[in-house]
Amino acid sequence: MTWTETRLKHLCVDAGQYGLNVSALDYASSGYRLIRISDINEAGQLRPHDDAIFVDAYLDPRHQLRAGDILLARSGATVGRVMLIDKLEEPSTYAGYLIRFRALPNIEPRFLAYLVSSSRFQSVIQSDAVTSTIQNFNAERYANIPVSVPPLGEQRRIADFLDAETARIDALAASRRAQVMVLDELELARISEHLSTAQHTGPIYAYFDVELGKMLNAERASGGNQQPYIRNANVHWYEVDTADMATMTFDPGERLRYGVQAGDLLVCEGGAGVAEAAVWDGRIPNCFYQKSLHRVRARSHVPVEWLMYWLRYSKSIGTFEADGNIATIPHLTGEQLAEYRIPIPEDGHRRVAELKAEIATIRETQRKMEAANALLAERRQALITAAVTGQIDVSTTGRGAAG
Repeated sequence: MTWTETRLKHLCVDAGQYGLNVSALDYASSGYRLIRISDINEAGQLRPHDDAIFVDAYLDPRHQLRAGDILLARSGATVGRVMLIDKLEEPSTYAGYLIRFRALPNIEPRFLAYLVSSSRFQSVIQSDAVTSTIQNFNAERYANIPVSVPPLGEQRRIADFLDAETARIDALAASRRAQVMVLDELELARISEHLSTAQHTGPIYAYFDVELGKMLNAERASGGNQQPYIRNANVHWYEVDTADMATMTFDPGERLRYGVQAGDLLVCEGGAGVAEAAVWDGRIPNCFYQKSLHRVRARSHVPVEWLMYWLRYSKSIGTFEADGNIATIPHLTGEQLAEYRIPIPEDGHRRVAELKAEIATIRETQRKMEAANALLAERRQALITAAVTGQIDVSTTGRGAAG
């Protein structure tokens, strides 16, 4: 069978059409749904309708989306993200950081969507984006990427094959993600059980010292005598990620005040991870922490891990949002944190040990499921690439490709 070597633009009605450049002032409560990059998830699917944005204006036909259109992101970390418009529940258009490609009548849109999602096509994008000083993959660059296509009948067979096989893979991945969520619920349930058996309650300040980190000075981020410090982005539930540590200089007084010791609890003050907490294990000597983190130290028989588990459960049930502490802008000051009353157990160290073991088992199971899903994603991508480049003959390939 003959495959034709060509470029993306020769498979489409035009060389790519940019979306609308509209500001938030132009948003409306009805009209055309405006699809933005943020509305498209990593799997190329439209996010829930709850967050939909609309524009109420006359649109040129080139900006009106049709079933079969393909949207490609052209900017930032999402460059190369693909969405096939399968069917439209309402009149829709698309925003300026997306480019619309529309297949010619002799090109199957589903095949084209798989083609631009393939590793071969995406590798060109990533390679070009890395070497570019501006991380913006424009329509012309997309349009001129070399591709190879079979006749229309084979395109449809490949698309049918991939629809079936990727659906099986996606269903299995979704099942595993659901199991991970169930394990999250189990973790929170176990924490809740332990919290509910505490004998009395008391304010956090009576049992822990809370201190905010060091305000950073950009001028200190270079030069000699650099010391590593932990940022908000390094702290996640139960763990501190030291793979991407920043450094700056600290004077002797600051070293005494803002140093972290093994056993310190670090709590995120703001951002998307507000209230997330982890205990520092001391793996890096002479380490410090920045202003966006609270350092918590025990001043009684209650271990800091107990507070960490309370934070985990309390955030999950919306405690801080209900109090208005992280409503519009996620933020939890030291004063706010210290005033919360928490359940206080008599046998805190024993309960923390039990919770730590239980959560470790749950999290290990989750890691295995997530690793399995990562392998599924690799398998899915490899299958798409092999099919759209003619490496497998879909007319003779049997079922069971999902593995």
